[in-house]
Amino acid sequence: MIRVDALYRYPVKGFTPERRAQLVIQDDGRVQGDRALVFRFADALEPEDATFPKSRGLALMTFPTLARVDLAYDDEARTLRLRVDDIDIEADLSESGRTRLADAVTAYLRTTSDAKLLDADGILPLGLLGDGRTARFQDRPRGYVSLHGTASVEALDATVPAPVDDRRFRSNIVVGGTAAWTELDWRGRVRIGEVEFEVQKPIERCAAITANPDTGVRDARLLRVLTTEFAQDEPTLGILLLPVAGGGMIREGDEVVVIA
Repeated sequence: MIRVDALYRYPVKGFTPERRAQLVIQDDGRVQGDRALVFRFADALEPEDATFPKSRGLALMTFPTLARVDLAYDDEARTLRLRVDDIDIEADLSESGRTRLADAVTAYLRTTSDAKLLDADGILPLGLLGDGRTARFQDRPRGYVSLHGTASVEALDATVPAPVDDRRFRSNIVVGGTAAWTELDWRGRVRIGEVEFEVQKPIERCAAITANPDTGVRDARLLRVLTTEFAQDEPTLGILLLPVAGGGMIREGDEVVVIA
């Protein structure tokens, strides 16, 4: 049986995931509370639509050392806690709280190998956008729910000396009970718990997956490995989904049914 092995959401775009026992899939195809906040660059305007390109704010693709920041978001209190090295800060989403959080992230990045990136025109001061509830800072205008198979990550891990686990790929849903790469061949519809999805397309990966989620160091040339060792035309792992007729709840352990 194919089942849900793990569920994740990402309260702050580009930062660490939160593992969840369940996720609410909204009618618009986004995960509730996912990418509801973003640290934007100084010259990045607040977007009018529900999308925010990685190039306009902090993202693992360009700032791999963000992976070391331990992040926790309290939905009820709407407070964000950031912990890394000597920095341990918790603040709300008031104007002063946002400033404190942005300053703390800047102070941390100044101590890392990514520090020089902060000196480019238009980067500082960072600002924290979002209400902490509305999923609106996805890379793609349509949003999507992302999924990959445990076996695909295990196959990739076996080809490189660096540790490779689910966290590198930042999916919302991780499924077990399939052979490696099987999910890339899914077509049509997939039912997960009480939600039926339509498979949209495979996920072409970026440099974010090369960053070790514990150390923040680029320690695995996974983009090249995917195209050479696995003969892919483009580095691909996982698929994008959209709900067919409204959202609902999905839970760890839910059965996954591929509908022919």
